[in-house]
Amino acid sequence: MSRVLIIGAGGVSTVTVKKCARLPEFFDEIYLASRTVSKCEALQQEVGEDRVKAVFALDADNADEVEKLINQVKPDLVINLALPYQDLPIMDACLATGTDYLDTANYEPKDEAKFEYKWQWAYQDKFKNAGIMALLGSGFDPGVTNVFTAYAAKHYFDEIHYLDIVDCNGGDHGQAFATNFNPEINIREITQRGKYFENGEWKETDPLSVRKDLDYQNIGVRPSYMMYHEELESIVKHIPTIKRARFWMTFGEEYLTHLRVLEGIGMTSIEPVEFQGQKIVPLEFLKAVLPNPGSLAEGYTGMTCIGTYITGIKDGKEKTIFIYNNCEHAKTNEEVGAQAVSYTTGVPAMIGAKLMLDGTWKKPGVWNMEQFDPDPFMEELGKHGLPWHVLECDESPFTK
Repeated sequence: MSRVLIIGAGGVSTVTVKKCARLPEFFDEIYLASRTVSKCEALQQEVGEDRVKAVFALDADNADEVEKLINQVKPDLVINLALPYQDLPIMDACLATGTDYLDTANYEPKDEAKFEYKWQWAYQDKFKNAGIMALLGSGFDPGVTNVFTAYAAKHYFDEIHYLDIVDCNGGDHGQAFATNFNPEINIREITQRGKYFENGEWKETDPLSVRKDLDYQNIGVRPSYMMYHEELESIVKHIPTIKRARFWMTFGEEYLTHLRVLEGIGMTSIEPVEFQGQKIVPLEFLKAVLPNPGSLAEGYTGMTCIGTYITGIKDGKEKTIFIYNNCEHAKTNEEVGAQAVSYTTGVPAMIGAKLMLDGTWKKPGVWNMEQFDPDPFMEELGKHGLPWHVLECDESPFTK
């Protein structure tokens, strides 16, 4: 018997809850908590009270409150699908209660758009000594892209030298401007300075200042912009032969035009301003008026293509492969009522949880995805809606 507590009730959580509910042999009892308990109740009604046993209102910023709920539910695993700001309070509560932990995005402080693993890696000895496990970044990117890289290292290369992670959403949701996951987190992420790893050091770029037009499988050519993404930090640490690692994401011109205007007038700022006698954060207000990412699924057309271009050495010869997944918005909406961006994060969260619960990936301490055997995870991906492909390339689309 296994019991999981899922914290968060947004688009990703919707996918994870529904996927977990279909596997009662691994997820016997599911409990759901969020600041907005009405979202939990709606999801419980949709999935069924026989699968989601109970729902709770929870302020996940408050470690004591999370600890009390864990002691009440007594889960085998806490699946954190809340905001990145809340990673540390939830990890603290797991540590206090001796409970395993999983998340999909690394911690970032609320008052600074800076995300890195140092805060969570600092829990390594505490979790190890407590005999509990934390699995970090079990989404798609980070998450599946880490596993793709580990899979390539195991099966295709003696040494990996160059890594370029690419993320294309070739879909159309019909909105003038909308983000595919939490607007506050999304905009904080893409408006910060870019960063990439090369020859043992990190180099920075101005936000979205480096562009490359890439041809994505089953989508076509899209402008792609280099930016920083957290999986780069862990991958280059755990695969030390890498000479250069970068991350690229597609943005349409209309999206970028809206973003530039909003940034220019201060609406993407995280610095509080005075408004009618109270302090408000412009980005939090913007989040409130933008479309809810969970509302985009109906009528969303097109697909995503996310993968890793990897160049390295095998048997003394250089080679390049591309490991990728295409995910169609219409198909994911039909299956679970969610758009593909939520789906590609929610499914890996379920898979990571399953591998922890059945003991396949189980080791005390704090770990990133690429530190485990990739084969079991890759096998599960295809079974649960995210088929992947390996393309052997004549040459890399990226110059050295």
